Amino acid sequence: MAGNWKMYKTAKDTRAYFEKFLPLVKGCSGREIVICPPYPNLEAAVEDTAGTGVHIGAQNLYWGKEGAVTGEVSGPMIHSIGCTHVIIAHSERREYFNESEQDVTRKTKAALEAGLTPIVCVGERLAERESGQTASVLHEQFQDGIGPLAPDEFAKIVIAYEPVWAIGTGKTATPQIAEDAHKTIRNEARQRFGEQLAAAVRILYGGSVKPDNVKSLMAIEEIDGVLVGGASLDPVSFAAIVNY
Repeated sequence: MAGNWKMYKTAKDTRAYFEKFLPLVKGCSGREIVICPPYPNLEAAVEDTAGTGVHIGAQNLYWGKEGAVTGEVSGPMIHSIGCTHVIIAHSERREYFNESEQDVTRKTKAALEAGLTPIVCVGERLAERESGQTASVLHEQFQDGIGPLAPDEFAKIVIAYEPVWAIGTGKTATPQIAEDAHKTIRNEARQRFGEQLAAAVRILYGGSVKPDNVKSLMAIEEIDGVLVGGASLDPVSFAAIVNY
């Protein structure tokens, strides 16, 4: 159950959030909770969640360990403050910053090398869905971005299917659409990495997940969790999703 805060909240807001959120999920078992605040808030988030079982992740990273790369942040830096996860290739990164499948591979490998769990995002645009290209888009993204990983690397990642047309739009993929896409991704994993690793990889759904639709989404066998955007910004809302 992962939350992506995107470019919202200050460090003060972060501390106020966890003051409300943590009591609401105390004792929750059988699921992993990850929250990804903006870079400046990571340290406050790590401090406030220490010992609670709630994990903190970053929203992006650079593939190099260090160097003259102004404005970038490396995996070892993120790991050093206590983060455990990082989002790779969110659709907004692909769209606004032109991240390529080669970037996906390099960032995923860098995250793993730094001891972070990558949440690697894939998904199609509205025009691609309407023209029947969903399977081919997912095939290309998997083959070129995730496929170059070694089997032992693939075993350590999480995949998030986020149909771009459903992100922040209020539109949610129907259970059938979500199930079909997740089956496509798992089949890609099966063909590249074999049945055992394909069955074990966790595939999250992301795209306008809310307290009132999470139960129906999580009822789908192929969906192993959710990546939540807007609804994760409110502690009560996200706790309701976590505790669905």
